[in-house]
Amino acid sequence: MKSYKTITMGAIAFSLLVGGTAQGINKKAGTTAYQFLKIGKGARAVSMGGAATGMADDEGGLYWNPAGLVQVKTRAATFSYDNYLVDIQSGFLGYLSPYGEGDALGISLIYMDYGEMEERDDEGKKTGSFVASDMALSITYSKLMRAHISVGISGKIIYERLGDYGTSDGYAIDLGGLYRLASERTRFGLMVQNLGFQRTGLTSKHKDPLPTTLRLGFSHRLKGLPLLIDLDLIKPLDNDLYFSLGGELYSLKPLILRLGYNHQRKREDKSSGDKLAGCSWGMGIRWKKFRFDYAYVFSYAYFGGDHRFSISKNF
Repeated sequence: MKSYKTITMGAIAFSLLVGGTAQGINKKAGTTAYQFLKIGKGARAVSMGGAATGMADDEGGLYWNPAGLVQVKTRAATFSYDNYLVDIQSGFLGYLSPYGEGDALGISLIYMDYGEMEERDDEGKKTGSFVASDMALSITYSKLMRAHISVGISGKIIYERLGDYGTSDGYAIDLGGLYRLASERTRFGLMVQNLGFQRTGLTSKHKDPLPTTLRLGFSHRLKGLPLLIDLDLIKPLDNDLYFSLGGELYSLKPLILRLGYNHQRKREDKSSGDKLAGCSWGMGIRWKKFRFDYAYVFSYAYFGGDHRFSISKNF
C-alpha cells in the first residue's frame, strides 16, 4: 500500500535528488522542466559515480552516450529499478540490436512514479489527494563512421502528469560521439543531452526550458591491471560544472567490484556533514548471458542513501 505524502515533502525529496540543498548551489539549479531526466540510469554506471560518457560499452549507452551502442556485438536488453525517497520509484527499460556493418538501433523507456500525494489548502487542511508521474520514450541510432569513431542520436518524447492539475509534454534529442584509440583501451566521449523544448506546459501560459547537459568523458583500461577508470566532466545549463570519477575491478570473475565519486552530490550535501557524501559503490555478477548489478549511493543529505538494481541479458 502506498503511503501518503504531502506535496511539500515530495517536492523536497525530489529536489534533493537533482537540484541540490546546500548553500552556494547555482541559483538556476532545478529550474528546468523534467528534472527526472538528470537522474543516471543503470546500477553499473551509477555505482561508478555516473562517469560513463567515455565508457558506454554496454546497454547503458542508451542513456549515457548513444554513440557507444556499436560496441555491443549482440542483441541485448536491460532493466533497472530505483527505490527513492518517500516512496518515489523509478525504472529504466532498454533494448538494442546491432545490424549491418557498424550500425545499431535501440529503444528505451524511463518512468518516474511519485506515488499518491496529499493535497492541502493554505491552512494545512487536507482537501484530497493526487498522483504524479513522468515518462520519456527514446529511439536511438548509433553508427560506426570510421575504424575508431562512432556517433549516435536519440530522439525523445517526454510526458508529465500532475494529477488533475494538468499534463505537459516535450521533445528532445541526445547527440553523442565516441573516439577509441587503436589499442581499444582508451576512449573519449562527448555528449549533448536533452536538447529540445517543452511543447505544452502544465498551464497554457507557462513553458520551461529542458535540462540540457554537456558531458565530456574519458575511459581507460589499465595495461597489466584488470581495472577500468572513468572520468566525466559535466556542465548542466542550469547548474555549475562538476566531475564524476569511477573505477571497475574485473579480476574476480564472475564478481565485478566498483567505486565512484560524484562531486556535485558532495557539494550539494555539505549541510549533513556526511564524509561519504558523493561516494558510491557497487558490484556485478555475470552468469551465463546475464549480468546482475547493484549500486549504493551514499547520503542524500539527511534522508539516507539510495539502492539501485539492474539486470541485463545478451541474446
